[in-house]
Amino acid sequence: MANFILIGLCIVAGILFRKSKSLPKDAHKGINAWIIYIALPAVSFKYLPHIVWTKDLLFPALAPICVWLIGWVFITFYAKITHVSRATSGGLKLVSSLSNTSFIGFPLIIAYFSEKELAIAIICDQITFTLLSTIGIIVAIRSSQQQKLSAKLVLKKVLTFPPLIGCVLALILPHYLDLSSLDILFDKLAGTVGPLALFSIGLQLKFGGWFSEIKHVSFALFYKLILAPLVVFVIALLLGMSGMIAKITIFEMAMPTLLTAGVVADQYNLNPKVSNLVVGIGILLSFITTGIWWLVLHYSGLV
Repeated sequence: MANFILIGLCIVAGILFRKSKSLPKDAHKGINAWIIYIALPAVSFKYLPHIVWTKDLLFPALAPICVWLIGWVFITFYAKITHVSRATSGGLKLVSSLSNTSFIGFPLIIAYFSEKELAIAIICDQITFTLLSTIGIIVAIRSSQQQKLSAKLVLKKVLTFPPLIGCVLALILPHYLDLSSLDILFDKLAGTVGPLALFSIGLQLKFGGWFSEIKHVSFALFYKLILAPLVVFVIALLLGMSGMIAKITIFEMAMPTLLTAGVVADQYNLNPKVSNLVVGIGILLSFITTGIWWLVLHYSGLV
């Protein structure tokens, strides 16, 4: 119960601080910088060195790729039948197919399951961020028609992305250095992800003008919150997978849109109004849909 209170408290606090204008308009950028540059790499160092790698962990690694590919096809089909602009189509691809596996995913996994299951969640998270940093950026550049697609630009985005760097270092360094004395430090830094991420979300939540864009928003959220996790759930059943790895992977794919995907859509002017509405409304709806998905997983037989 404490974790659910924490989630609500942090988001409501962010909303109240934004409405009271007691913080600078772009205060969330400083908070996000801490999360991306410090806290998320610390999460990698806290959990990845202690993971016992098995072939079953391919499932959380491949699930975000599967969700991205099907989402791309889903939105491409939608764009053709509705004749939306290239920019809107690109924005919808970004906000429909990338899950908020850390900012929302980590706190909810702690709330519904336990903190130790973050070791599985972080695999989904790193693959999701890699997708955004590579294919996501390519889609954004091609859809914006404002920047030329450059291999150098894409490579720079990937190689300078702090969570990815932290993931790679967390996998390599423990083989050569004893970092156990820093475990407490990593634990404290990683602990800031949940509260700060949720507070940042509250600072950014906006819902103005949602009704005029309800068709685009509902279509994107239908895929993100219902169809995407359902596809992964069916794949798990077909593969005969069970246990916590399957549950956490499906639960992560049921998360709302990755916040950074909305930021990228805004940066490249991919109909930022629709993209931000998908992010904001998706977060609110996800507190209901993830609860439903937890019940489905709890009674599904994936013991």
